[in-house]
Amino acid sequence: MPDAQEGLFAAVDALLEEAAGTLPPPGERVRLREAGSLTQAQVAKALRVRRETVADWEAARKEPRPPKRAAYIRLLEGLAARHPVPEPTAAPTPPPASEVHPAPSAASSSPAAAEPAEGVAAPVAPSRPRRAVEPSQAPHRPAGRTAGTPAVAKKDAPKRPTKAAPKRPAPVPADVDPRFGNGPLGVLDGDGSLYCVGGLVLDCPATTLPALVEWTLAEAKLGAPRLHKSGKDSDPLIVLTAGAAELLGLPATLEDRRGLRLPEDHKAVKQLTKADWKLTRRGFGPWARIYRSADGGRRRCVQLAVLPWGALDARSWGDTGQLPPAEVAAVLGTYATRVLTPRGSTAVCGLELMSALRPPTRAVRDETTGSWVSGPLPGSLTEPVDPAPPEAPMEHPVVAARYPRFHERTPEEALDEEAYDWFRPLTDEECTQGYTHAVGIDVNMAFAAAANRLNVGLGPATHVRAPAFDPKLPGSWLVDLSHLDLDPRLPSPFTPRGDRPEGPAWYSTSTVAYALELGARVRPVEAYVRHEHGAYLDPWYARLRDAYLETMADLGVTTGMSDEEFLAAMAHHKDADAGRAAVLSAVKSTVKGGIGKLRERPQSARHPYGEGWPALQRPTWSPHIRAELIGKARTNMHRKMTKLASVGRYPVAVLSDCAVYVSRGPSPLDFLPYTPEGKPLPGGFRLGVNPGMVKHEGTQDFLWLASMIEDEQLNPARYIKGTDAVADGE
Repeated sequence: MPDAQEGLFAAVDALLEEAAGTLPPPGERVRLREAGSLTQAQVAKALRVRRETVADWEAARKEPRPPKRAAYIRLLEGLAARHPVPEPTAAPTPPPASEVHPAPSAASSSPAAAEPAEGVAAPVAPSRPRRAVEPSQAPHRPAGRTAGTPAVAKKDAPKRPTKAAPKRPAPVPADVDPRFGNGPLGVLDGDGSLYCVGGLVLDCPATTLPALVEWTLAEAKLGAPRLHKSGKDSDPLIVLTAGAAELLGLPATLEDRRGLRLPEDHKAVKQLTKADWKLTRRGFGPWARIYRSADGGRRRCVQLAVLPWGALDARSWGDTGQLPPAEVAAVLGTYATRVLTPRGSTAVCGLELMSALRPPTRAVRDETTGSWVSGPLPGSLTEPVDPAPPEAPMEHPVVAARYPRFHERTPEEALDEEAYDWFRPLTDEECTQGYTHAVGIDVNMAFAAAANRLNVGLGPATHVRAPAFDPKLPGSWLVDLSHLDLDPRLPSPFTPRGDRPEGPAWYSTSTVAYALELGARVRPVEAYVRHEHGAYLDPWYARLRDAYLETMADLGVTTGMSDEEFLAAMAHHKDADAGRAAVLSAVKSTVKGGIGKLRERPQSARHPYGEGWPALQRPTWSPHIRAELIGKARTNMHRKMTKLASVGRYPVAVLSDCAVYVSRGPSPLDFLPYTPEGKPLPGGFRLGVNPGMVKHEGTQDFLWLASMIEDEQLNPARYIKGTDAVADGE
């Protein structure tokens, strides 16, 4: 009985809060916020909601609910008291009738009535009108959007709203490609609503896959311009919700869990085949590419992403696949704008971004015929090449030709450039000096930072014996570094497990160059070197760096913060906006996944040993580049740890880009060294948001650390956050 009474009281309290005040009209809400010099982001942060939610409140697309409603009303009432509505001024005297000119007709004044640009097909008249949602960043309507009344929240709207007369499209600004006026992608819901970036909602009449593809190419105006003048425009992406998949006749789940594709006799696939549409070799799966041959140089291709089939992996995209369609469009649209339009997993996107920024070919004039033909683009990976034998994975034909199937290659036979996985026993001094905590620090975008200005091979390798080492020549070197005597409290920079090498082994140029820096005698026995080389990954790094920093700024973490401000902002940055946090996760996964794809191994467990696989046909299949990059990331980590060791700070564990130190306090500020002037130790780890700087990864007590090392024999860096970093995709 008391529980029932408390429930009734809670319900009454909710009603009282709902009636606690009246919201002003939408326009007044915007006026009050702007009069107070407040941004939507500031209001959202104070009320602990997303910025898009505040925009929806201001446009009356949604109404705030308790307990946010009362807080929002209180804010508006406070602003109204400080900024009352200005007194109306006297109405101006109307001009004489002779001076009043009739308004020009829509047919004569609308830019949409003009002829389409040369080479661009005129849009087919839509069979349904287009609807537009007011953009969240008023006052101006975004470029390329149709005019219309604000759409109400979907849960409050009828299933199919009453249609108004079709509106003419707004003029597209000069800096927006008119072919892609509605953005790079759309999210299709089960009622035919296609949610695009910027809040735009189009009415899609298609109820079959062929009709959807035809409509997308003819009317939707989706896609994105190329990132390089010799590259290709991004094809339009249509994301299908569960409702849309059902509408188009697709099953709720894929029965083929191994191949992850529809059978070729499925009704949907037959519809496409009958309409002369083709599928790529991977078939109709979570990411399906539907195309016809190019028509006069114009691509005819649409990418589909099927959300109920797991197109958005939770390890990379968080809960994005479970969000409402408009929010899915916002997340993917942000990623598309900052990185590229998604074309598959984030790993696929990472690899595709390399080719989009450094296309393999360009148009060149044939001196014989005078016509334009395709030719290699200098500075790019232009054609597939075989790896050097020590660089190739065990399944590769060049390895199978040398060794029997179950042969385990030694360090003298195989290159082993991988990230750190190392920990050591605690010293007696560490156990008796009053340390109370273990603190983990993580390098931001460590592998992306290693790609910056990295010199890599762009062509086939040349085998040489007893060469002189050249740090400017990328490749793989067989050299003995076991003579180098290093502090046992630090991991060796030459092996992933941190053990001292026992004899000659293969290393990338990045690692051997660091050995020279440490004073080693470097006398290679043999090498595979690449005379054609360059900084292939520079534009890739720059674009991902900018995407990362821009997204972090959205989450309230910016460059120039003090160490204390940075740690405070990082403690809650993922709570500020779930959508932006998903973009951040995807950007970071794009880096690691793209690097992994450089050495992609066979996807089938039944792959015949010693035979090639599809990935080998890509110019971007390059285990050498992956080895150079990981070697540089690992030696960068060792260089910074060595600098801290010079002032008596030694790591107890390292996992990839995370290092764990003992500390007398729970914060990185309690153990990171500073100069007498209060500056970070030059050459050491430095707190900050930029790639290559570090953030707080996690803290545990000292007894936990001792138990992990001594009792569990587990790497503490893997669990310093309280979860399994590898399982979390770190």
